[in-house]
Amino acid sequence: MNNFVLFLVSAILLCFAFYASPQAPAKMTRTSPVERGKMLVASRGCNNCHTPKILTDKETQLDITRLLSGRPADDELPDLPAIDFGPGKWGAVSSYDRTAFYGPWGVSFAANLTPDLETGLGSWSEQMFIQALRTGKHMGATQGRSILRPMPWQEIGSLPDEDLKAIWAYLRSLRPVKNAVPDPIPPQTPSID
Repeated sequence: MNNFVLFLVSAILLCFAFYASPQAPAKMTRTSPVERGKMLVASRGCNNCHTPKILTDKETQLDITRLLSGRPADDELPDLPAIDFGPGKWGAVSSYDRTAFYGPWGVSFAANLTPDLETGLGSWSEQMFIQALRTGKHMGATQGRSILRPMPWQEIGSLPDEDLKAIWAYLRSLRPVKNAVPDPIPPQTPSID
């Protein structure tokens, strides 16, 4: 029994010595704004909607050749389902690749976030980008059209300026993809007979 007590005391002291000993601090590495922006874009799920998909026989994969380029302009919109939206009913549906969305707001399309000058964010400034996410208005214009659902602009717009600037830096680092995303389609009003 004395050997067991001696073993137990030794084990406790060894554990205490190990955990109480000062350890070298972990090496801190500072990521570039582009790297941080890439991480933020990934963690916020931006690719889920803004990157077109490739449909294989087993799964749907991101089309990395069109990374964050939005709803493909050449994809036909499927027929809109006859759904009555509202409380206690359906709220929204999406295309198979989650780049087009249909709900009470009409039809919205995931935007081209690449730095293409004509069809993406290439003509935007960093301030316009931040303002758009803070206000929910396209191009950050106070009188601009609203950024439609399901884009979580309120959540992303609540990030600190440093994070929004990092996202902007990452988006500016992407390969520009020419892709003119369609304009939103307003909700269809029922015909009056």
